[in-house]
Amino acid sequence: MSARENLPASTRQLMTELQSSGLRLVDPRAGVSSRRGGAGPSDHKAVTVDGVTIMVPVHTSTAWASPFVAGQPDANGNSALMRNTIPIASIRFPKTPRFYAMQTLDGVPYSHIATLHSADVLATTVLQSCIRYESRRKSCKFCAIGQSLAAGRTIARKTPEQLAEVARAAVLLDGVKHMVLTTGTPPTPDRGARILCESAFAIKAAVNLPIQAQCEPPDDDRWFERMKASGIDTLGMHLEAVTPAVRERIMPGKATVPVSRYMEAFEAAVAVFGRGQVSTYILAGLGDGAQAIVDMARELIALGVYPFVVPFVPISGTPLEDHPAPAPEFMRSVLAPIGAMLADAGMRSADIKAGCGKCGACSSLSSYEV
Repeated sequence: MSARENLPASTRQLMTELQSSGLRLVDPRAGVSSRRGGAGPSDHKAVTVDGVTIMVPVHTSTAWASPFVAGQPDANGNSALMRNTIPIASIRFPKTPRFYAMQTLDGVPYSHIATLHSADVLATTVLQSCIRYESRRKSCKFCAIGQSLAAGRTIARKTPEQLAEVARAAVLLDGVKHMVLTTGTPPTPDRGARILCESAFAIKAAVNLPIQAQCEPPDDDRWFERMKASGIDTLGMHLEAVTPAVRERIMPGKATVPVSRYMEAFEAAVAVFGRGQVSTYILAGLGDGAQAIVDMARELIALGVYPFVVPFVPISGTPLEDHPAPAPEFMRSVLAPIGAMLADAGMRSADIKAGCGKCGACSSLSSYEV
């Protein structure tokens, strides 16, 4: 049983509330710098609660009005968590990783190539552009993939050599345990699978690090075999929303790939990567009802796909920046039954080899797998 599954109910409830309500910071500089914009988890900060590190919104409109406040941290990064003015728990902010101080021979900071997510997960967006994002009419309304690039905090295309160099340093200097490779969708039928293969092959040649790749379903299911052969251990293909009406309203471009194609791709991918090693993101709070999310999760679990359900975070500068975050009660109504289904199916996050579901920092779902 993982540390998350051992959590008392009060801590699980606190984590769910923090991820819905966000956190106000007395000292915004504490610990690992927060992430603004970019591709997922954005406008968040890593916070350790009862020994478990989660990502908590700190730059959203919801967070600015949150009842939760983090006091001034001490020299070890420990801080008092207050609900309004009443101390309720002790939290800690992880330290800035050592590999952030390094740069490539041509002067690119390592933090512009890959970043630390949570406590021990390295993540990068290999291609920091997307055919969906380039058109306001077709773009996903929650997406901020172009913001970090425009702000000069990343580079447009990370080469396989750069990724291998940074991954090796992150493992040696900071004890990183696994890595996430995501990408904007390029204008090619493989939808990014090719560049993910090239990246994974170079990383695995440099360091033994489990890798999750994330992309839209490619045009040809044979890409799943190629991805596995390149060194990719787990695969994420993200639905985000589950009902056609919400998908068409929130992400009109991506919705042109129907849910039926995702389900076909999931089945083909599970045959290659194995049960529980294929996952999908579902953003709760975009408009899908709780029962619709639970019903979709049931279908996914039956296919062997891990439904990583996270609370929607309204990112500043996006069309949905003023969209309300889901209430903690709504999240509990979704996470509790899905967590029970995952436990019954023997598909626990701790058994995933790499990726967002294994990290679990953006959702308290794994704490419900009891």
